[in-house]
Amino acid sequence: MKSAAEIASAVRGGQISAMQVLEECLDAIKDREAPLIAVTRLLEDRAREEAGRIDVMVGNGADPGPLAGVPYGVKDLFDLAGLPTSAGSAIYADAPAATADAEAVARLRDAGAVLVATLNMDEFAYGFATINATFGTTRNPHDPSRLAGGSSGGSAAIVAAGLLPLSLGSDTNGSIRVPASLTGLYGLKPSHADLPLAGVFPFAESFDDIGPFTRSVSDMQLVWEVLGGKTAVPAGGAPRVARLGGRFRENADPDQIAAIDAIAPDAPLVELPDIARARSAAFLITAFEGGNLHREALAKQAMEFDPATRDRLIAGSLLPRALYEEAQAFRAEYRARIEALVADFDVLLAPATPCVAPTVEDPRIMIDGKLSPARADLGIHTQPISFTGLPSLAVPLYRPGVLPLGLQLIGRPHGEADLFRFAAQLEERGIIGSGAPPVAA
Repeated sequence: MKSAAEIASAVRGGQISAMQVLEECLDAIKDREAPLIAVTRLLEDRAREEAGRIDVMVGNGADPGPLAGVPYGVKDLFDLAGLPTSAGSAIYADAPAATADAEAVARLRDAGAVLVATLNMDEFAYGFATINATFGTTRNPHDPSRLAGGSSGGSAAIVAAGLLPLSLGSDTNGSIRVPASLTGLYGLKPSHADLPLAGVFPFAESFDDIGPFTRSVSDMQLVWEVLGGKTAVPAGGAPRVARLGGRFRENADPDQIAAIDAIAPDAPLVELPDIARARSAAFLITAFEGGNLHREALAKQAMEFDPATRDRLIAGSLLPRALYEEAQAFRAEYRARIEALVADFDVLLAPATPCVAPTVEDPRIMIDGKLSPARADLGIHTQPISFTGLPSLAVPLYRPGVLPLGLQLIGRPHGEADLFRFAAQLEERGIIGSGAPPVAA
């Protein structure tokens, strides 16, 4: 499939209709998506209405917007008018329908994009695997015997398979960056709360963010500008780059470390303090907020929760508030320390995941020399960044013919424009880039 920018240009210029783009997209999804288990609902009627509206505007000489006719999907926790918001759970499959679209969906619609599908996820976004008891386990289009990552796995898999040019996910502790790394995509966790969260089913509001998956830097910047209502303006001069050391150089694939050192061989190694404590505090805050959000439902219908989610939420609901408040106090102090530490840099380089995608049959990864559940530990390098609230762009190392691996480009608060500029430079050098899956979906 062509890029979002290419599709929009062709639709706006009248070279192709939005309806033709849509019908070709729907046909491809129906033919090729099923083995991925990425789609939870195909929204054909809505999509045709939106595409028809775009074509009428073009026919009348109006500009439908920068994403004119671009098909996309959303993780199944964005409100869509007239549909229940399931958040990946059977519990809310028959919930009252949303009365309005989530703000992010409304902004994409107003920019001309056409919503095609809702996409699979870990129940309530609690996990890094997209193993879902109701909808199934999402498969990696580069190797269907492997996980796509999570919790936004459906959003990643469908773009990586070339079935949609972009999708939206959410990232609390790495739920965009992890699947982006495992499926060979660009995935953005923005500066905390910079992109609209209204109408998005929460997991842990202290960390929740939304962001796009794309196959290029230029598409990523385009979608970010639409969602944020701003233009990316990078700082002047050469980007100031550092490499994250300490724990960020442990539990990493040798290819990731080699790429980081090749990108910036003379860049200083910066070690973030108290990484283990920061990750523990992030786990605690996430568990407490998630558990308390679902406390009432757990009391009434615990056995209807996904077994992989239920016990973690129950444990979180039992955590004492004093411990949660202590973790939040540490977070505030820690964020101030980290922001001061990274203030002299535009980009920090780090691995995105510790390894390539694990298999569905044995979803474990090696952490500190021991096998550990992928659902919990694929976010070992993303979780500490979420804790700081800094923006982080996952970028795919260009390595055709082998399983994908990604890096994180981490910026200063509201420094996304510098991340896009640096990523574009790496893309031009052939260091990063999203290749087609070697195994067809």
